[in-house]
Amino acid sequence: MQPDDFAPGTVWLVGAGPGDPDLLTMKAVRLISRADIVFYDALVSKRVRALIREGTKGVNVGKRSGRHSKDQSAINSMLVGAVRAGKRVVRLKGGDPMVFGRATEEISAIEAAGFRVCVCPGITAASAAAASAGLSLTLRGVARDVRFVTAHSRRDAALDLDWASLARGGSTLAFYMGRDVAGHIARRLIEAGMSGATPVLVTCNASLPDEQRLATRLDLLDLATRALAGSAPTLILVGPAMALAERARSGAMAAEAD
Repeated sequence: MQPDDFAPGTVWLVGAGPGDPDLLTMKAVRLISRADIVFYDALVSKRVRALIREGTKGVNVGKRSGRHSKDQSAINSMLVGAVRAGKRVVRLKGGDPMVFGRATEEISAIEAAGFRVCVCPGITAASAAAASAGLSLTLRGVARDVRFVTAHSRRDAALDLDWASLARGGSTLAFYMGRDVAGHIARRLIEAGMSGATPVLVTCNASLPDEQRLATRLDLLDLATRALAGSAPTLILVGPAMALAERARSGAMAAEAD
C-alpha cells in the first residue's frame, strides 16, 4: 500500500469478512487502523470492531431485516459529510462490499460529491461456510458454477427470482439472508422442478466460535432452518455438491470415535 492510498478526504469500502478477524486481509486491517472514522454494518462482528483504534469514532449504520438504524440515503449523506470534513473514512461492510452490500449506491454518492472512493474486498459468507464445512462450492461433474442469490426483497414485496433457472441443476446455489424465507425458497425450487432430495447445507454464524451447521435436504429446509437458525445470520447452500457435507460429518464423527 502506498502512503497516500489513504489520504485525508478519502473513503475506503472495506470487506469485514464473515466475522473472524483472522480472515481479514492485511490491507483491511491496515485501513481500519488508519481511519479517522469507521461506519460499520450490523453484521460486522465485535471482534472485528475491536480493531478500530482508540480515539477513532465508530458509527453503527447497521441494517438488519425489519430493523434499520439508518436508511441508505442517510448513510450516503453521512459518508459524504465525513469525507468532506477531511476525514479518512472506512465504510466497513460484512463479507465482501461488492456482494449484496449496496456498494454501488455509496460509491456513486461519494464520487458525485467529488471525492475518491476505493474498495478493499473481503471473504464472502458462502466461501466461509464452505471452508468451515470442508466443502468445495464447485465440483467437477457435479457443480460447474456457483450462483449467489439474495433472498431479501423490498418490504412487503414477493421474492421475485427466476426459479426455473435456479432449479435447472448443475450449480451450487448460495442464498444470502434466507433464514426467514427458507420454506418459500424450498417450495418454489421444488415447484420449478428441483428434487426435494437435493442436498442442502445450512450455516449460521459462519467462521465464528458459535458457528452451527446442519446438512439436510431441500424438502426439509424449512424445518431445519427453524430448528437451527434462531435470529442468527444464516447462509443456505443448495446443490449436489453439498451431499459431501453429510459424508464429511460422518467421517469426522468416526475419527473422533477412534
